[in-house]
Amino acid sequence: MAKHSPLALPGDGKDDPLHTIYRAIERFISKVPKTDEPKSKKPKDRARFIANTAAAKAAAVSAGLALPPGPLGILTIVPDLLAIWKIQAQMVADIAGTFGKKAYLTREQMLYCLFKHAAAQAVRDLVVRTGERILVRRVSLRTLQGIVKKIAPRITQRLIGKAISRWFPLLGALGVGAYAFYDTAQVGNTAIDLFKRKIRTQKPN
Repeated sequence: MAKHSPLALPGDGKDDPLHTIYRAIERFISKVPKTDEPKSKKPKDRARFIANTAAAKAAAVSAGLALPPGPLGILTIVPDLLAIWKIQAQMVADIAGTFGKKAYLTREQMLYCLFKHAAAQAVRDLVVRTGERILVRRVSLRTLQGIVKKIAPRITQRLIGKAISRWFPLLGALGVGAYAFYDTAQVGNTAIDLFKRKIRTQKPN
């Protein structure tokens, strides 16, 4: 019998795209990437460089995966999503490092940075801003599962858009690449705004 993750949803089939999305989100927030990025003397400039570089890389990867046409292109949609999240997750870790905050990086912060621009209502309670200070709330697995359930439908909508673009290979690749750049840049902006501030962590009640 296969073991189930703490965030696995009952009734999800292994071949269900939604199940794949849940598992992917779980993986990226349960294992925070390590970073060798040292604290910078000019963290904002360095963080902006990191974000721009990651956005360009994400655009190239996503556009390349969108080139195969029709049914063949459909098969690249989930790998595309996972590849972009991997780039974004590493970018968030590197930005935390350049601000000297990698010790503060938690699964809650990773979830917040990756999805705040796409599902703000779902992650709004994870991070509370009070002036120049940030309160990061650590939450239980049950609460985290509830947040992931709210995020997943937004990701599903994105997958539908990518599926449509696969029928227009060249134009679709350009559009998908541009969106990957924009999406990654938004994640970078969120990470910069988070880690440039003083951070305090609140443990679960």
